[in-house]
Amino acid sequence: MTTIFDRPEDFAATALEGFAAVYGRYVRAVRNGVVRATPRTEGKVAVVVGGGSGHYPAFAGYVGQGLADAAVAGDVFASPSTAAVARLCRQADLRGGVLLGYGNYAGDVLNFGLAAERLRAEGIDVRLLAVTDDVASGPAEAHLSRRGIAGDLVVFKIAGAAAEEGLDLDAVEAVARHANQRTVSFGVAFAGCTLPGAAGPLFSVDKGRMALGLGIHGEPGIDDQAILPALDLARLLVDRLLAERPEGAARVALVLNGLGATKYEELFLLYTHVAARIEAAGLAIVLPEVGEFVTSLDMQGCSLTLMWLDEALERLWRAPCESAAFTRREGHVVVPFAGEEADEAVAYPPADAASQADARCLAALLKDLASTLVEAEAELGRIDAVAGDGDHGQGMARGSAAAHEAAKAALSAGAGARSLLEAAGDAWADRAGGTSGVLWGVLLRAWSQAFSNEGPITPQAVVDGARLALSGVTRLGGAKPGDKTLVDALIPFVETLEQRFGEGRLLAEAWEAAAQAAEAAAVETAKLTPKLGRARPLAARSLGHRDAGAVSLALCATTAGRHLAR
Repeated sequence: MTTIFDRPEDFAATALEGFAAVYGRYVRAVRNGVVRATPRTEGKVAVVVGGGSGHYPAFAGYVGQGLADAAVAGDVFASPSTAAVARLCRQADLRGGVLLGYGNYAGDVLNFGLAAERLRAEGIDVRLLAVTDDVASGPAEAHLSRRGIAGDLVVFKIAGAAAEEGLDLDAVEAVARHANQRTVSFGVAFAGCTLPGAAGPLFSVDKGRMALGLGIHGEPGIDDQAILPALDLARLLVDRLLAERPEGAARVALVLNGLGATKYEELFLLYTHVAARIEAAGLAIVLPEVGEFVTSLDMQGCSLTLMWLDEALERLWRAPCESAAFTRREGHVVVPFAGEEADEAVAYPPADAASQADARCLAALLKDLASTLVEAEAELGRIDAVAGDGDHGQGMARGSAAAHEAAKAALSAGAGARSLLEAAGDAWADRAGGTSGVLWGVLLRAWSQAFSNEGPITPQAVVDGARLALSGVTRLGGAKPGDKTLVDALIPFVETLEQRFGEGRLLAEAWEAAAQAAEAAAVETAKLTPKLGRARPLAARSLGHRDAGAVSLALCATTAGRHLAR
């Protein structure tokens, strides 16, 4: 929700004041808006844009060279008044006429339209441009009845570039209308937005579901469905827009827009699927933009905008511009999206049949570990969240799954036991990330050094590998007994394994005893306070709770013990 404000009724005006103070190199604050502060040419068409507040960077963030000459701002989600619109136009006017751009919403249509009438009566030539890109709000045959969402950015960019080129008002209006006619958007929301001072969001979305075809003023979507994986969400967004692809269209401008509370990383991930699907349809993407461009306060969701380019529109889309929120330099080039790079083929050292057979056993063990850690992911995350960042379960699940996949690939390439475990350790570390990822990577790689690609794995080699793993982990991480880390479980595991095996026990029996020692030690970590890592500043909060790293290590030891017993 929106949490930083003084009086809710002053939110929009105070935010605009702060924006202008920060970006004085681009804008000059005036009543109800901002005017471009950088040099302009007399006789140039003035592009004035605006609407309600709460959509930053729309609209004030787009005032600058090659974009808008002024932006008028109403209260949150409320159209600016007729007087405010007219006042901004007068201050932006350069005696070349005014193009007045806004989203196609009832309040904006009325106030911008009335302002245009007043200004025409004063002798200022004003043309109106209502952006109508939202495919969810009307059929294709009634394009001009649709509402405007993130298409504002691309349409205003075209208008601003045309005006900067020195085109007259008729030409600027014509190319802006052409851009609007060839721009389509579709969005989804996962959670609603909350007005400053309000007790709750303007609309809500049930857990696990998403709203389709949302507006940008807190309007609920036209339908809802279960949240989709990124690949399927990309298909949904892209296909709704491709359905309106004009005949002959081969190139598109693309904007993947976050609505206010969707992380950029999520958008970048989604873009990989969006781009792949668009290019599979035979379209080239020209200078894609991913980020927040037209938001709705703290709404969680995203929208996809496409503009079907022709030669004129592409020239204007590429044209340089500079504002507080959107800058494009000269010389930008198109870099086609190539998708994911293919994995390089790995050549493994020769291995004999006995080592390859043991490699198959190790791969099966890694599969068991991956299954176990997926099941334990939520619980490990819960334990880690007490004094950490809560990502341990996720990291262990991802790392073990990657290790299993790497093991399968190594098997297919004929790898022996040592090479397979090395590859699995590297994959675990690479995919899991974080401290636990690198430690498990070291653990498996160090353990593999006791094995060979020739001959079978001996029980003594397994025990020797455990000691190598402990040495590798403690050398790299620097943890000691009592620091409340996985080392507190690993040390008793290794010592018990060596002791029981040295007493003449079978490997499976010695391992079972070692796993039990690790489990007991993991329980005892609840009495400790962390001396290392992210949990150290919250040591008091950790007291009374087990260490997630020790718990997961004991869990892996127990799982491996069951595998050995079989």
